[in-house]
Amino acid sequence: MAGKQRQITLRFMAEPADQNFGGKVHGGAVMKWIDLAAYACAAGWSGKYCITAYAGGIRFVEPIHVGSIVEVGARIIYTGRSSMHIGIDVRAGDPKSDEKHLTTHCIVIMVAVDDVGRPSSVPEWVPESEDDKELHAAAIRLMDMRKKIGAEMEAHVKPHVANS
Repeated sequence: MAGKQRQITLRFMAEPADQNFGGKVHGGAVMKWIDLAAYACAAGWSGKYCITAYAGGIRFVEPIHVGSIVEVGARIIYTGRSSMHIGIDVRAGDPKSDEKHLTTHCIVIMVAVDDVGRPSSVPEWVPESEDDKELHAAAIRLMDMRKKIGAEMEAHVKPHVANS
């Protein structure tokens, strides 16, 4: 099976078409870049077509200026049977400098699917370094939190019955 590339970095320049009314890059553009990097990372790891199952904890730390060089780094931090949790860091800076600042970070969960769209198994990722072990443990804690949040959100998707 192809695959087993754990991380990837997409690099490009923030363009005027990416800006919001305040003159900075809008969040929707950043979220698109995050999804592209997550897909490239998941496909590289699994060797399969992947779909986005969850994007959460998106923190916009600092704005991105038009004309900045943007780096969207994605790496596997946890694998399930068919899912891959991907840590994303977006960094940006002036193209005339090597210095890049963290602007956004989040976790994206991608699921590998077969030709008919059913979940398909992925290679297991086993953390080795201390840093990777911490990221792996954080991904597990976040899964537990998402389950609790999901249970709370059920009230918003169930039809409300009027009291009579």
